[in-house]
Amino acid sequence: MKHSAKKRILVVEDERHIAEGLELNLSLKGYDVTIAPDGVAGLQKWKEWQPDLIVLDIMLPGMDGLSVLQNIRLEDDRIPILILSAKSDTEDKVKGLSCGVDDYITKPFDLDEFLLRVERLLTRASWARAEGYLSKAVLSSQPRTYAFGDNRIDFETSTAYCKCGEIRLTDQEVKLLRLFIARRGKPLARDEILQIGWGYTGEMTTRTVDNFIVRFRKYFEDNPKKPAFFKSIRSIGYLFDH
Repeated sequence: MKHSAKKRILVVEDERHIAEGLELNLSLKGYDVTIAPDGVAGLQKWKEWQPDLIVLDIMLPGMDGLSVLQNIRLEDDRIPILILSAKSDTEDKVKGLSCGVDDYITKPFDLDEFLLRVERLLTRASWARAEGYLSKAVLSSQPRTYAFGDNRIDFETSTAYCKCGEIRLTDQEVKLLRLFIARRGKPLARDEILQIGWGYTGEMTTRTVDNFIVRFRKYFEDNPKKPAFFKSIRSIGYLFDH
């Protein structure tokens, strides 16, 4: 097993008193809890610590919670994520759900309800693992293969089949392709691509994104100078469409 039967919960919350209160009450319920004070730290903890569930605030310093959520969903569509947010509008909830969150609670919240929702999410996740179950939502949001034009991408083997032949894709190429496919037909700003695709910390420049686009055009476009799929949007960034 990945770790003991004691379930791990990562709390990504910048309000210290809320984070420590959640840590205390979850610990009293027998969970192993760690706190991340911002989005970048949350991504690092998720990769290093491999929690069973994530409690995620939306309004975080630097990298916001929805960007953290989308970054995680590019690699893992099964870990349960519960958003805990002061944003209570239906539009905010719909946006969170469309990005792949499993549950959404608004602040202020009832502690007993929160703890029950956490327990329920972990129970459902355990059933899914025991049965080897993948929901239709997972299969649709994380396709095993994807075709456009004369190109095909096999995400299970990280292989692209295109005019250049058979190409072994890097982990980062796979992640960015998943992002573009998930946002098909919608413009993506360079900074947004960096933030979601890399967990942008300020160490990279938008030139990093441009270099990957040049690579994708070489792989997938009949004429890289007149791209049909990976299009430039002036003063914004890029658009994937077909």
